[in-house]
Parts: sequence; structure tokens; C-alpha cells
Amino acid sequence: MSDKRHHRGPDPEDERLFAPHACAALRSATGDLCWLLNRGYATASALELVGNRYALTRRQRMAVGRCACADEDLRHRKEHEVQPSQLKAQELWLDGYNVLTAIEAALAGGVILLGCDGCYRDLAGVHGRYRKLDETLPALHLVGKLTAEWTVRRCCWWLDRPVSNSGRLKGLILAVAAKEGWDWQVETAFNPDKVLVQSEQIVATSDSAILDRCGRWINLTRLVIDRHVAHAHVVDLCLTAADKPTGQ
Repeated sequence: MSDKRHHRGPDPEDERLFAPHACAALRSATGDLCWLLNRGYATASALELVGNRYALTRRQRMAVGRCACADEDLRHRKEHEVQPSQLKAQELWLDGYNVLTAIEAALAGGVILLGCDGCYRDLAGVHGRYRKLDETLPALHLVGKLTAEWTVRRCCWWLDRPVSNSGRLKGLILAVAAKEGWDWQVETAFNPDKVLVQSEQIVATSDSAILDRCGRWINLTRLVIDRHVAHAHVVDLCLTAADKPTGQ
């Protein structure tokens, strides 16, 4: 069956899964997962333990897993985060699908998760195939306008070569850049994560695996959404310091 979607919007069950009463339990689950991660538990086994305790659905477990992080990882990420003022005349390397799909989801009213590290993450993602949606061009323009405002010298988008339609998306990104006069280039790689981790350039991503190993990074997705997507459905699953149990 062909993919007929035109938006990266909410799942039909999201209204129930992320309702206020459900989010209270999800925040507790996220706090428990952080507690376990701080004590060296493997993410997969800790998430299964927490998910079973709170009887979470697959989608809720995914949300909790994307929001939680250990304190040590949080410190590392904050120490390496840069601000927009530091991008002047710099080259910015973008984790292409990670940045684009989250902004598309925000524009379409999908759930946007606020992680404990301050990053925004979506629940949509790309699973082997990318499809241009109604939000794709607006998302690209939002990135372009903001990076131009910051006087970024050049943006280099990195796309996963194994994902179907990466070539078409590359052409679309370059066409938008040419029309607007933005200095953008697009590269495809079998493993962009490895490239971004090893890069000396500032990286735009909210992928935890990259954030824990890269040099400098910027919270581009959140900056774009906070600035330009006022209607974004942001779900905060992280406990405040006052809410956390003693010893966490």
C-alpha cells in the first residue's frame, strides 16, 4: 500500500496517551528511568523495567526513553552546547532527518517531547523511507531564515544514504537554498552519526547518541520551534528538582 500521508501530525492515540493525567505518570516513569541510568543500568533493560511498572504502551515507552538521560550525560551535553551568537561566520553541520522531521512534526501538531537535556524530540522519525510532506518546505525555510539571521557561513546537511528518497530530498534542499541564496550543501552517508561525531564543526542534532560523543552542538530544533511554531504541542515529561525523590 502506498504512503498517502501529507502531514507528520499526531498519532490517533496521542490525545489519550499524552493527556494531562497520563503525563503525570509518564513524568514519574521518566524520573525512575533517570534514577536507574544514574546507577549504571543499561537503557533497554531499565526502560523495560520502568515501562512494565507503569504499564506503558510502546509509544509511551518511546517517549520516556527519549526524554530521560543520566546526570553525567546531561553535564557533558551542557558543557558542549553552543549558543547562536557563536555561529557567526561558522559552518554548521545538520543531522538532516533528525532536525527536519522534528520541525515538520511541530508544524503539523505532532507531539514534541521536551527532554531532560532541554532538547526537543519527535515521535515520528524516519523508518527506511522519507516522504515529502506539506510541512517540508516550510520547515526548510524556517531553518534557512534563522541560520541566515545568525550569519552562519554555510550549512551542510547530512542525510542517511540507506533511507529511500534521500536523493530527492537532497535535490529539494539544494533547490530551496539556490532560490533563497543560502550557502547550503547536502551530503549523504551510510552512517551520518559517525561523521557528525567526528566533525570539528558545530553540529545541529537532538540525537542522544551523537550528543554524548560529538564536540560542539547547538539546540537548533528547539530554537526554531520556540521562535516560529507557537502552536507546537510540547510535552514536558521531566520532573523538576523539587519533584524528584530524595537520592535522585
